Amino acid sequence: MSGKVDYVFLHGGGQGSWVWAETIAAMRVQAIAAMRAQAPEAIGRVLALDVPGCGVKRGRDTTNTGIDDIAAELLADITAAGLQNPVLVGHSQAGSVMPHILTLQPSLFRRAIYISCSVPLPGQTVIAMIGAGVHGANPDEVGWPLDPQTHSLAERAERMAACFCNDMNPEETAVFLAKLGPDAWPTASYTHTGWRHEQLGAVPASYVLCLRDGILPVPWQEIFAARFKTGRTIRLDAGHQAMTTRPHALAEILRHEAG
Repeated sequence: MSGKVDYVFLHGGGQGSWVWAETIAAMRVQAIAAMRAQAPEAIGRVLALDVPGCGVKRGRDTTNTGIDDIAAELLADITAAGLQNPVLVGHSQAGSVMPHILTLQPSLFRRAIYISCSVPLPGQTVIAMIGAGVHGANPDEVGWPLDPQTHSLAERAERMAACFCNDMNPEETAVFLAKLGPDAWPTASYTHTGWRHEQLGAVPASYVLCLRDGILPVPWQEIFAARFKTGRTIRLDAGHQAMTTRPHALAEILRHEAG
């Protein structure tokens, strides 16, 4: 394929479309360079989505919003934007809903790219996938950075926030943490069990594995990459928030994988 490539971005849990700002800016810079070099693949239109309850959709009542509702709404947002054969890019919890979007309209998408994404097994909740122990305690559970049995919810939340920022400097950490809090995925996204895996593999896919991720250990990222049936795995020396700490490197990966 040649010409401009459109991109759709989907954020993870506790975040919104705002998290993609640095990466999108980096892609714009690279697009200018590509046009000057008459590169065959340039950046087309870019759409950063918001899950109900997040970003520009904060404050909505999502009590009765299920995973299928989320997927249908996000697909409607993509369709309304008129993007052509876009690359669907997701981060972290976005991996749980991306297969539903791909199942609804697989022919729409050029490629799916998962960045440190997770997806439960059919019949399993996100809560059960994470489990009740620390990282590495149970081979069937992702685990927590701190033991839920010996640390309070507040202590675990503080540690999780620190894990988001483990490759940020103090200034970057302060700016990022100041943005956390107002965004919340619908409750059903954590208790849902009927995950859609039918179209996994039908749409070409890549997985960006973040080597310094303190949220999803590398072995679990490899497990999730296999679950998503990705054809390619790219390793990036970054923490969980690669779009914030390594935006230019990530932008280059996205452009390369799109082609």
